[in-house]
Amino acid sequence: MTTHITTPATDAPAEQETVREAPAPALPAAPAAPAAPAAPAAPAAPAADAPATGPAAGPAPKTGSAPSPLGRAARGLGRRLRALAVRSAALVALLALWETAPRLGLVDATFLPPVSEVATAWWELLGNGQLGQHTRASLARSFGGFGIAVAVAVPLGLLIGWYRPVAALLGPLLEVFRNTAALALLPVFVLLLGIGETSKVSIVVYACVWPVLLNTISAVGNADPTLVRLARSMDLSTPRLFQKVILPSSVPAIFTGIRLAGAVSILVLVAAEMIGAKAGLGYLINASQYNFAIPQMYAGIITISAIGVAFNQLLVTIERRLSTWRVPA
Repeated sequence: MTTHITTPATDAPAEQETVREAPAPALPAAPAAPAAPAAPAAPAAPAADAPATGPAAGPAPKTGSAPSPLGRAARGLGRRLRALAVRSAALVALLALWETAPRLGLVDATFLPPVSEVATAWWELLGNGQLGQHTRASLARSFGGFGIAVAVAVPLGLLIGWYRPVAALLGPLLEVFRNTAALALLPVFVLLLGIGETSKVSIVVYACVWPVLLNTISAVGNADPTLVRLARSMDLSTPRLFQKVILPSSVPAIFTGIRLAGAVSILVLVAAEMIGAKAGLGYLINASQYNFAIPQMYAGIITISAIGVAFNQLLVTIERRLSTWRVPA
């Protein structure tokens, strides 16, 4: 009897469980299924990722197309050529005007021959050795006087600019002579020293001393007082103070005076060679004028200009070597 009762009791819960589980399949049929269309948004992510790989591969051609050393050198050469063209444009225009103006009758070709004739005359003077002879004579006098002036003016300028008693003693004398033109004293040098090499070198020395001396005095006087006080607080001796502070800060102004003196040395020498000289570019210009050899005269003038430009560039190069400590602007 008990057995008969237990059997249905065990079966009833099984049926109830099956009945309860029956509604479970009905749940998928509910509107929750539309959530599946939202799943296509997931494929959108891979679609977005796929183009992402495209740009990643995009920079690869840029790295592959990086300029080679040869390309960089070519571009650098192109920039230099463009800069050279810009700097020489005015000079080329002047030469073109010089060539065309006499040929078109704008000026008298007798007194201003075309630049081609001047170039021919210059080549002839170079070929027969006259140009080299006169150039060597002028350079020896000019560079000799210039070197003596720099060797004297730089130490004297440092001394006058640093020691006030020396400046007070020599100040009035400097004011008198610096306002006296060198060419005004040329007859005095000729009378006292003769018409030989001594007078010509001496007039160059006198003309070159003043730009170097005055710029050196100004450079020392305008040294940064903060740096000077700092150096003194470190108990630096006077020679070390000059070496570490005064000289480095004075180099730009001193070289400005030296470059001015370099130009003056050539200009004054040409004038000095026109009086009592038998060689030199000044003598060549003067003799060509008297002989009415106008192309040769202009050839001598062009040679002087070329020497002045080359000398100035040499001084600029030396200044840059001595001013490597300066921070470029």
